[in-house]
Amino acid sequence: MQSSDGKFHETDVADTEQLFRLIQSIPSPKAEHFKVWIANVAHERIGKLSLS
Repeated sequence: MQSSDGKFHETDVADTEQLFRLIQSIPSPKAEHFKVWIANVAHERIGKLSLS
C-alpha cells in the first residue's frame, strides 16, 4: 500500500467478510461482548435494508 509520503509498504489487509469471520472465530470469553455488538449492528442494518 502507498503511504501519505508516497512510499510503498507491504501490509496485510482483510475485507469485511474476512474480518467478521476472524472475530467470530476468537474462542475467548472476552470476545463475546464484541461479537454480540457486531450481531446487533448487523441486525439493525438488515432491518433498515428490508424497510427500503
